[in-house]
Amino acid sequence: MTTYDSNYAYNMATQLAQYDTQYSYTRLDRNKTNYTAQQTALNSLSSALSTFQTKLSSLNSVSGSILQNKATLSSEGYATANVTSKAQAGSYQFFVKQLASKDQVALQSLPASGSLQIGQPGNAEATGFTVDLADAAYQTDGTLDLSKLAADINAQAKTNKLGVSATLVRSGGVTNLVLTSEKTGVAQKISLSLDGADEATTAASLGSKQLSAAQDAIVYLGADEASGIALTNSSNTYDNIIDGVSLTFSKAHASGEAPLSIDIAQDNDGTKAKVQEFVDAYNALAGELKKLTASGSEDAKRGALAGDGTVRSIKGMIDNMIRKGVTVDGQQVSLVSLGISNTREGTLTLDSARLEKTLSSNPGALDALFKGDGGTDKGILGGLLDRETGLAKYTSSVNGILKNRKDTIADSLKRVEKERERVDTQYDNLYQRYLSQYTNLVTIMSQMEQTSGLYFT
Repeated sequence: MTTYDSNYAYNMATQLAQYDTQYSYTRLDRNKTNYTAQQTALNSLSSALSTFQTKLSSLNSVSGSILQNKATLSSEGYATANVTSKAQAGSYQFFVKQLASKDQVALQSLPASGSLQIGQPGNAEATGFTVDLADAAYQTDGTLDLSKLAADINAQAKTNKLGVSATLVRSGGVTNLVLTSEKTGVAQKISLSLDGADEATTAASLGSKQLSAAQDAIVYLGADEASGIALTNSSNTYDNIIDGVSLTFSKAHASGEAPLSIDIAQDNDGTKAKVQEFVDAYNALAGELKKLTASGSEDAKRGALAGDGTVRSIKGMIDNMIRKGVTVDGQQVSLVSLGISNTREGTLTLDSARLEKTLSSNPGALDALFKGDGGTDKGILGGLLDRETGLAKYTSSVNGILKNRKDTIADSLKRVEKERERVDTQYDNLYQRYLSQYTNLVTIMSQMEQTSGLYFT
């Protein structure tokens, strides 16, 4: 006699419900896999384009240049140089008479009372202020609390745009209140007056000790003071002291000492490194595009964006941009003439010898091609970075084509999940229906067996 139990009904209900919904689940799983693969691929594409844009922006910065110059200094320790592409080749001499310095004074015997006026007459933006030393806020058991005083001076200096800071210096059991100007230069001199007294009287009352005097830097363009041109500056950094050259001086010359010689020349190695940065950035992007759009084979996986129109559009825009040429001093200039050519693999390669030849004959060609003329021609870099027609058209986080694509895929994935919920409900309903039917069948079969047993036992 066959025995039917509840497991039979459960198993049959499960099998039949799965059979009825199998196609829907398979289709949803396939769609989810495809959408997820596209989503991952688009994220990879966005990341690769963002990295490419970042490098292009760095190369295209206002202060930057593809063409590099360098400065060679005759002695170390006197100065550092920053040279831009605007610098002209040449040799210069500098004699550093004195460095710019901050004003710094230590107050060693502050009284517990009195009105201390702190100012900076040479600072047109600053407003002086007065500190009442007898104020209870500065007192601890009748003794002046220097920590509280320093904190209040700093707060008022910030409010009044006074370029002065107050700190405490402890040595040998003695605490000094030290006032320091934030910037260098004679205009940063700190003025102090106790109860309206003059500078000398105030200094004596406060136990003032001048640690550093505010002064401007004085540098002579030339071999020495006698024959050179005096260049005075509030800072030790002279911006554009020569067109395209900024110098930061760090050491003064002794009387009779040889001046600092600086030679400005074209830096071919630095320039090649900049060009190579562009080539490497392009190749990294090209490699990612190749992987994402691979057609696939028996040995290689098909890319998630194979045959994708957006990727073709991006690649076409980039390739059109890098094929552009400009005319500089009557010569037609392109990446090829600079020694940059395409390989069969779709990457770029740099011929250093050819680049050096162009730099020697027409150094202005490099920036003209990459950065344009500063007007309507934005160059290769500016064109690729253009908000309307360049990479931003695809990568914009507001209305970029890739964002819209990713939003569409995200919506599709949501629809897949909603459809899965519907199929889950369908499965549950089918399961319950089949379970009810087979449970009834098991009951009937069991009853029939019991009835037949009455007649045949």
